[in-house]
Amino acid sequence: MELTFSDASLPTPDLGSVDHVLPLSDRGDRYGSYSRAVRDLVRPRLLENRLSYRLLDVSTAGGYGLTFGTTTFFEVFDAKEYLAHEFKAAWLAAGGSVPTWDALPLRAALGDPFDPARMLMSPGISTLTIRKDARGEHRFVVHQRDGSAVADGGEMCTVMPSGEFQPSSFAAVDVDNDFSLWRNIMREYSEEFLGNPEHDGSGARSIDYAGEEPFRSFEQARADGRLRLWHYGLVMDPLTLGASQRTVAVVDGEVFDRLFNALVATNDEGHVIGEGGRADMPFTSEAIDRLEPRFSASSLTLLRLAWRDRHHLLG
Repeated sequence: MELTFSDASLPTPDLGSVDHVLPLSDRGDRYGSYSRAVRDLVRPRLLENRLSYRLLDVSTAGGYGLTFGTTTFFEVFDAKEYLAHEFKAAWLAAGGSVPTWDALPLRAALGDPFDPARMLMSPGISTLTIRKDARGEHRFVVHQRDGSAVADGGEMCTVMPSGEFQPSSFAAVDVDNDFSLWRNIMREYSEEFLGNPEHDGSGARSIDYAGEEPFRSFEQARADGRLRLWHYGLVMDPLTLGASQRTVAVVDGEVFDRLFNALVATNDEGHVIGEGGRADMPFTSEAIDRLEPRFSASSLTLLRLAWRDRHHLLG
């Protein structure tokens, strides 16, 4: 994977009027944005307009390259939710049938949703973490999101860790220092697996990934070949048209136990689920089938792809 940062800015796509998908306030005024409505009406514990990396271009010439600029979380969140609520309203109005394009003016205005110039994309990163067992009893970690804490995906099960692709602060030095898929994944491991406070740039200096724990240990495990990563590509949710990146991490059992011996049962976004007195699930087709009704579609897809590739990933 080759990442390139660009100072070039694409205009925010203009979807036209969004009044038909915005709720009314107590005063009878229409909310100005979906994020403001969520803040006032749903009041999740975690809802902050952080700086995010915006996907500007995808290249497959001579490898796999992604070019990013910046946007904000609310800009992307609003666009996705406008499209989702427009479709839901049109689907209900059509009696549960596929609506016509005339009933979907926002979606129709986008044109090609796979074009980053037309669809505002900030692809977060979701990582399936597999504990590789020397006896072949491999396990994976499952997270159930807390609907009272998160802005979307509440009560759904997902792979873990998952998070937005964001720098730890608005500071230019952090935008540069944190511009890495691996560093983003490490911060999510620190927060979701170990329960550490969110790395939100509130510290006095940028994160020292080579010297600070737990990042130093993560880096060493990867350098030793005991923690291996695969990038499965970009996926797009058909309802919100939100893009995300799907990755798989395979960690040798003894290294997993050392890195995550303080694995928390509950974190700021939800709780870890498991069975047999453990905080993980067996990596088997039976377990995946059993969890299917609870999983988000994108997490389930990644799990099935990893199961398909299990001999390569775990060989």
